[in-house]
Amino acid sequence: MKKYSRKQFIQMSAGTGVALWLAACGVDGGNEEKGSDTKTEPTPANVPDKVVDKPAVELIDKNDVRYDALRKGFNTRIDKKPLIIALCKTTEDVAEAVRYAKAKGLPVAVKSGGHCMEGYSCNDDGMVINLSMMNKIEWLEDGKIKAGPGCLLSHVYDEILPKGVILPAGSCATVALGGLTLGGGYGIFSRKHGLTCDHLLEATMVDGNGNIVSAKDDEELLWALRGGGTGNFGIVTEMVYRTHEAPKTLQAHYLKARKLDAERAASILQKWMEVTAKLPAECFSGYVLNGSTLNILITNYGEHSVAFQGLLKELADVMDQFRSSSRGDLQHMLRNYYGVGKPLYFRNSSAGFFNGYADVEPFIKEALAKVVATPGMIYQVNTLGGKVRDAAAEKGSCFPHRGYEFVSEIQAYSTTPTQHERTAVCTTEVLRLTKQSGINTQYVNYCSAEFEDWEHAYYGENYKRLQAIKKKYDADDVIRHPQSVRVG
Repeated sequence: MKKYSRKQFIQMSAGTGVALWLAACGVDGGNEEKGSDTKTEPTPANVPDKVVDKPAVELIDKNDVRYDALRKGFNTRIDKKPLIIALCKTTEDVAEAVRYAKAKGLPVAVKSGGHCMEGYSCNDDGMVINLSMMNKIEWLEDGKIKAGPGCLLSHVYDEILPKGVILPAGSCATVALGGLTLGGGYGIFSRKHGLTCDHLLEATMVDGNGNIVSAKDDEELLWALRGGGTGNFGIVTEMVYRTHEAPKTLQAHYLKARKLDAERAASILQKWMEVTAKLPAECFSGYVLNGSTLNILITNYGEHSVAFQGLLKELADVMDQFRSSSRGDLQHMLRNYYGVGKPLYFRNSSAGFFNGYADVEPFIKEALAKVVATPGMIYQVNTLGGKVRDAAAEKGSCFPHRGYEFVSEIQAYSTTPTQHERTAVCTTEVLRLTKQSGINTQYVNYCSAEFEDWEHAYYGENYKRLQAIKKKYDADDVIRHPQSVRVG
């Protein structure tokens, strides 16, 4: 089992979930970051080994030295090989690439940051539209920004925080803005300001026919892109966001307990849920059980009140160690949670939304026992609630899980084939336990191929409305992957 230092572990477990350092709010589901399991048989007529009759957009095949770097994502477990990669710099490039793919009968996958947990930002024998070069940020009036889907969160924060504004998002530095937004997006600012997708005001999209459309002209499309746009019916190439005044400082509180068994881990989880439900909106918290070691993070950019101090004490009383950072500059403090910047071998998955301990009580001790007994496993729960529950935001977006206080994730990291086999079994067993206990809601940015009823797990009753959008903008199912919205 790979060992992590305390600093490395906190970096991995303290941002937005997935491990918090992989995505957030936010995981970059990849701007429409989903690929396809549909394989097109190559023939000299329509899918040549070396691309011919190229359109103006730059098309890269397997003979190009850049091919491997452009096809690979953050998860080294995934090794898909598209026929063509379209390296796009403009909306017109994307439109031309889609038209080319449709003419050639190629399924289209889209990659902005490459963090999709199941590798849906790539495909086999199809086209991948790579948006990494579409990464510019433009300032508009009234503190609004226009951003490309390939903007990484570190770049976003470096640009906007010095100007005193914040876009509520995750903290993993290498996650791209496209997939994070279009799947929902949450992080340490969400309880105060809502999800990332709630701040999306406008979007430019290329549909499955290669047409350029604006969500300004279609309120239903904007509704769908706010939480349901990951690889389903179009490729978003520009996004306009509203921002908020940024807090100047942030403080973090770290609690640790070691050598836990499932009984104690569950008992602390119950206490953690009770305490964090009372936290001010300026706070975020994560419960991260790594084997038999538990780390709890609480961030706060608001007032350090007597009431808040009392909540910290309640948790410290059931943990082994407690320490607080000094209150530091927000931009500097956020860098502590930027996470690992290089690809890893992992198999992570959403593990359900909850309102409290009663939701998990039927299965949690058995699930935590499996995590404690399996090296490489992490069980994580993060806080939601607050502004995420906003009624106006719920009406204006298709993100269906706003009524919950917590979102969870099961994570598996491997360094050997044998370890991967053990962690894969543990992941499946934990997901089986949650399903048997009636947990049927899942976060699309933490997607898993194991979800049989993924349509409703991700989108709930909104799935039918998304199907209508799919029929309107991609009736021929050009943009697709194993868990993309079906035409009907």
